[in-house]
Amino acid sequence: MMQKKSENRIGIRWNMQLVFTSVGLVLLMVFFSLNTRNFLSQRNLLNVALQTSVAVLLAIAETFVIITGGIDLSIGSISAASGMIVAIMLNQGMPVPAAVVLGILTGVLCGAFNGFTVTVLGIVPFIATLGTNSIMRGLIYVILNGIPLSASSAGETFTWIGQGKLGGWLPYPVLFMAVISVVAVIVLTKSRFGRMIFAIGSNEGAAFLSGIKVNWTKFKVYLLCGFLSSVAGIILTSRVASASPVAGQGDETFAIAAAVIGGASLSGGKGNMIGTIIGAFIIGILNNGLNLIGLSSFWQQVAVGCVIILAVFLDVIRVKLKSQ
Repeated sequence: MMQKKSENRIGIRWNMQLVFTSVGLVLLMVFFSLNTRNFLSQRNLLNVALQTSVAVLLAIAETFVIITGGIDLSIGSISAASGMIVAIMLNQGMPVPAAVVLGILTGVLCGAFNGFTVTVLGIVPFIATLGTNSIMRGLIYVILNGIPLSASSAGETFTWIGQGKLGGWLPYPVLFMAVISVVAVIVLTKSRFGRMIFAIGSNEGAAFLSGIKVNWTKFKVYLLCGFLSSVAGIILTSRVASASPVAGQGDETFAIAAAVIGGASLSGGKGNMIGTIIGAFIIGILNNGLNLIGLSSFWQQVAVGCVIILAVFLDVIRVKLKSQ
């Protein structure tokens, strides 16, 4: 009976978290609609969705890792590396499907490397993924020689992924984002894998004693993170029709911020995929609205940084209140 009451309280708390996050998103949209001329136009809203689609995929990937009590600082460089591999293969004449598969394999292998360093070598996730980020970014600069590489050699056979529109109005990246988001929500909330992720983040020792293969589950989470990062990188490469050595820089900050704004706790054991998606759109709309107002991009970074600090501060308060 007491366990049932506890579960009900948890459900209420997460519902309130989603309500607060959703209200914040609505208030932000109301503010920009009143202070800019074209914010609520269909063209601008679709542009926001398009610009945020890749960030949402990375935020979803980061959320899985954060819930386990870990963190992945390499998602930006993994996405860039995957896009680079696709561009190189296309320029070598490889068919688009094969090049895309190779790009995804690159992300999965990077995820496997992160999982190996964390679960087998026992390196703290922050350091392990920071190292992977440095390695991959360095390799990208070496291979590309610091110069963007065109990915348009395959023409529309490849660029439709990032530039095409369903029915002539809905960008395919937005459609991919929607489908992957739905799958991610189902996996996290309805599957045994999702329950194991929460159990590990809440109490790793208790999860082990209950029969969960902790290291193997963590390894699969980093594999999943690498996979989603590679998909995001391929979509971005297709959208801009090139692989850039600076692609994905800072995306890990955006992803972590979106997850925390959405209710994930950096201490692990808590997270809400719908909240993460809303959090990503809060940052995306903030950037778009400030740009429409005419605020310098430098000040936009300041604003986003303030939102990140506020989100983490609220997470600290939430943890303190729970411990009392």
